[in-house]
Amino acid sequence: MNEIVQQIFQGIVDGTHEQVESAVVTALESGVPARTILDEGMLAAMAEVGRQFEEGECYVPEMMVSARAMKAGLAKLQPSLRQTDVQAAGTVAIGTVKGDLHDMGKNLVRMMLEGAGFTVKDLGVDVAPEAFVAAADDVDVIGLSALLTTTMGHMQDTLDALEAAGKRSKVKVIVGGAPVTEDFARRIGADGYAPDASRAVALAKSLVSPSV
Repeated sequence: MNEIVQQIFQGIVDGTHEQVESAVVTALESGVPARTILDEGMLAAMAEVGRQFEEGECYVPEMMVSARAMKAGLAKLQPSLRQTDVQAAGTVAIGTVKGDLHDMGKNLVRMMLEGAGFTVKDLGVDVAPEAFVAAADDVDVIGLSALLTTTMGHMQDTLDALEAAGKRSKVKVIVGGAPVTEDFARRIGADGYAPDASRAVALAKSLVSPSV
């Protein structure tokens, strides 16, 4: 791996956003292709962070710091990516369902998705089914989050609303949050369930590109 790209990789893993920003600028000035910076430096780093999280080597705070470093570097890289027409991994609309104002888990999933190359539309918290239905026209995946058992039912309401609007077959729906389980996801007809942010990214990738 190119030495500067290695610095980007390590900076994201360590969560040092200033190092990442500086190294991205240096790499571009040195003629390193934007795609190489993205693939070998940034996406590879977030994949490593995800591996560490799944194996208990790092925790949510470290993941958030790494995701912020990735986002800072991506801001420096995006103009060059647009020039080279690098396509996003996919588009995801994400939100906490109606009646639920919790956003920490949703925000972490959003940052991890962005770090993995997805374009993310964050619909916020207390999101009505109709808002998810409106977002379904322009995305590949919809992510529903809930932290309260009393609001989990609105995940079913959202899936029903998508079905009623004739959009359910056009978009994949994934669910997550502390009280949500694989069994619940299956019962309401979701396309997948993720217990944490790292696996939410892997799930979204598998649904957008089944061969991945």
